[in-house]
Amino acid sequence: MSPVISPFSLFFASILTSNILLANFLGMCSFISISKDMKSSNGLGMAVTVVLVITGMANWAVLHFILIPLGLEYLRYIVFIVVIAAVVQILEMVIDRVSPALYMSLGIFLPLITVNCAILGVALFIEIRNYSFIQSVIYSLGSGLGWWLAIMALSAIRKKVDKAPVPAGLQGPGITMITIGFMAMAFIGFSGMLQVQ
Repeated sequence: MSPVISPFSLFFASILTSNILLANFLGMCSFISISKDMKSSNGLGMAVTVVLVITGMANWAVLHFILIPLGLEYLRYIVFIVVIAAVVQILEMVIDRVSPALYMSLGIFLPLITVNCAILGVALFIEIRNYSFIQSVIYSLGSGLGWWLAIMALSAIRKKVDKAPVPAGLQGPGITMITIGFMAMAFIGFSGMLQVQ
């Protein structure tokens, strides 16, 4: 049975208080690597959001209409990864056709969305929390938008920090990790307002 959560609470909690990236720290590798450039960050954020929504719906449907009726729930991890890989492959071909410049700027990180742990994490959270189809779509969309918001915020902050007088020992990865820590505290600061159980 699906938990009773208002769609509004689920949506905003998945963006802010239960942000897949800053509360659960899933999807950090591409987050840190791509956030140096605003255009690439925006493109990757959009791509991750699209992949999260499509795979959230597809994995929910596969689990409830194929795996559970056939008693094959033990294959869910493998099937989830196959669905994610297929969606990313299709999205990669679409981006290459529509925007070759974005495709080139994302480089290796576009196919690596397949192994972005945030994508699989959302699918597993949906299953563990026993969300309905509508809740799955809302949670997937909110998680994608939260990931996108976080990468765009980090990209903007990194642009400002590049021009700031940062001590030599903190330049580069050091100040980036400190920035991410402050961002995580800021996002989790909303936790008294909304929370996904």
